[in-house]
Amino acid sequence: MPDTRITLTERELPRQWYNILADSPKPPAPVLHPVTMQPIGPDDLAPLFPMALIMQEVSTERWIDIPDEVRDVYKLWRPTPLHRALRLEKYLQTPAHIYYKYEGVSPVGSHKPNTAVAQAYYNKQEGVRRLATETGAGQWGSALAMACRMFDLECTVYMVKVSYQQKPYRRLLMETYGATVHASPSMETRAGQKVLAAKPDSPGSLGIAISEAVEDAATHDDTKYSLGSVLNHVLLHQTVIGQEAKAQLEKADDYPDVVIGSCGGGSNLAGLSYPFLADKLSGQRPNLRVVAVEPAACPTLTRGKYLYDFGDTVGLTPLVKMYTLGHTFVPAGIHAGGLRYHGDAPSLCLLYDEKIVEAVAYHQNPVFQAAVAFAQTEGIVAAPESAHAIKAAIDEALLAREEGKKKVILFNLSGHGNFDLQAYDDYLRGKLVDTEYSTAEVEQALAGLRQP
Repeated sequence: MPDTRITLTERELPRQWYNILADSPKPPAPVLHPVTMQPIGPDDLAPLFPMALIMQEVSTERWIDIPDEVRDVYKLWRPTPLHRALRLEKYLQTPAHIYYKYEGVSPVGSHKPNTAVAQAYYNKQEGVRRLATETGAGQWGSALAMACRMFDLECTVYMVKVSYQQKPYRRLLMETYGATVHASPSMETRAGQKVLAAKPDSPGSLGIAISEAVEDAATHDDTKYSLGSVLNHVLLHQTVIGQEAKAQLEKADDYPDVVIGSCGGGSNLAGLSYPFLADKLSGQRPNLRVVAVEPAACPTLTRGKYLYDFGDTVGLTPLVKMYTLGHTFVPAGIHAGGLRYHGDAPSLCLLYDEKIVEAVAYHQNPVFQAAVAFAQTEGIVAAPESAHAIKAAIDEALLAREEGKKKVILFNLSGHGNFDLQAYDDYLRGKLVDTEYSTAEVEQALAGLRQP
């Protein structure tokens, strides 16, 4: 019988992060100043980020060393295990080999600490006292709260209001680590006050929460902003996932035909897939497929437009070229709060536009149907975000059964769902609504976007 769990030792923990910009098929579009619409430089970003992260953001070096202090914290849970989903394979009666990289073993139960720890470290090195951030489902906020405690930093989190209400234990976890958590939109910032004045019952969005966190950082000299996805340096830090997975699959004498990850901003998909995409871009594995999975309620890649847009709702952030539904679009309050973002990482959007990466979108009910099947076979209750990747992996495995072909499927189980049982309760009791995105709202959100 093949191994169920493939593990690495602490000595095999990656010592460098992989930067896909070194192998990108074309240079990324420049980041633009929100007022002048001209390319910005490192000094323009200094009010928000420490210079070390800014230099990583613009770097085209293929490999960037991981500081020993960061690796020491990583060792609390890394390397994470790679599982062969043998019971799921048997249940599906598929010839496919299904593997999943399980990031839910981290202290906060997701992949997010991979960058949270790095960001907290670099901010501490620059003498920052406090970090401000946003969070959707609460996984990023939990990760940064933990990382700030590791490096003796204060942490303020603006949590999307619908998730704040749906996921009280995520909020409690952040507060246990010492963070201050506000339901967003809040009265703590001018951005939040503006939204509430226009719509007092706003459920919030990641774009709104980003506006609040950015304003908080920009108006306090001792505070910097920290982001859990989208930016190049964030995706860079996540590549420890894919590097470990490559080493583990080599031990299993396997290599994926398709790599799958749920996609909100792009960090967990990129973290797993970018080290494999290096093989595709070099010509070693030209047939490798990478699939981004998003919710039908917020289908950024599959239904959005490739435009310059703000990363936040109010328009405080620089403009980046990405697939977007418009920075003012507020998606329905689905349980996969981490996937409710109007845009995606610029590097991922470039790869999608070049047809190097694929994308699919699913409704909530089939996603949770797949998640329940996974829980009943593999024993892990997945986060709603990760459940999207499970659904895509099952579809690929069923297609392999129909075609009678062996296929190696790798997906990122980016977090557990132990704090998301309300979502499962809603599914099991038939309360989930398969919400479509609003075409009219997207058209309105995209109307009038200035393009260079």
